[in-house]
Amino acid sequence: MISTSARLLRLVSLLSARPTWTCGELADRMAVTERTVRRDVARLRELGYGVESDPGPWGGYRLRAGNRVPPLILDDEEALAVAVGLREAALSGVLGGDQAALSALLKLRQVLPPRIADRLGEMDAAFVHTARPDEPQIAPGMLLELATACRRGERTHLSYRDREGKATARDVDPYRLVHTGRRWYFVARDVTRGQWRTFRADRVAHIQPTGQAVELLDPPDPALLVSRSIATGSYPLYVTVRLALPMDKALRLVPPTVGTHRQDGPDATIVDIGGPDADGLAQYLLSLATPLQVLSPDEVRAALLRRTRDLVAANEVLSRNGDPSDRTGPGEAPRRSHI
Repeated sequence: MISTSARLLRLVSLLSARPTWTCGELADRMAVTERTVRRDVARLRELGYGVESDPGPWGGYRLRAGNRVPPLILDDEEALAVAVGLREAALSGVLGGDQAALSALLKLRQVLPPRIADRLGEMDAAFVHTARPDEPQIAPGMLLELATACRRGERTHLSYRDREGKATARDVDPYRLVHTGRRWYFVARDVTRGQWRTFRADRVAHIQPTGQAVELLDPPDPALLVSRSIATGSYPLYVTVRLALPMDKALRLVPPTVGTHRQDGPDATIVDIGGPDADGLAQYLLSLATPLQVLSPDEVRAALLRRTRDLVAANEVLSRNGDPSDRTGPGEAPRRSHI
């Protein structure tokens, strides 16, 4: 005879498999009496499962979604499917940057039986996440290691490659992982420098917890820190512009990962934006399609004026001579547009 716990797990699995069961069907499947089924249903209700029943010989039991979340019973294949789904959601950022998928995956992996965890590890090694051309790959295992380091709250030895590919090693106090929609960033306090830093997760080569618990005093807003770090990265040239927009609209037009913003009265915002050169910055400013003033430097202002004049001149030529596509040859009827 199976134990009561195992029998309850079997009953939950059956109730989850289809909309309704009669008491007799459950008794047959579980090889017990109908009285035992009724007693086990009562135990499930005490545990928080919403099991509804209909009276009469043809009545049955069904599992209702309740207000509480009782223990979830998954078989091996279901647990593996959920873990893979959560991993892909975390890597793709399809659920946004709140790390919900990553947090759920961490909890699930901690309780997976070894036989399922081993299979998931094999799939991690075999699967390749298709990234954008400019988006680097990050191993699922490394992402989970970084998330675990943040949860543990202990000092960690970090092996890292900088933007030039140079290997560095440092001790950090992990805090958060931030997903920007393109990449994952690891936010931690650099122990040696005594500063909060952001590290691109795809450049982390190895982490090793030291076992030393740390208390993080006055940690920063991790999303804001990452945004500022991206916007103020190492660019050859920076432009300061004044947008005739309030702060909220300016942030929607120029994301915080592109520029750093400061309010200039109720209806204007000053933004600093980095770029490769003056012409590239001028092209970006034109693409904003909004009134703005280039406060500095002069070379970006000159490049913007040059591009604007070229655009005006090209359209003045078309205005004087007409659109070449509308011209007709000898003996041809004028072209008409059909709307």
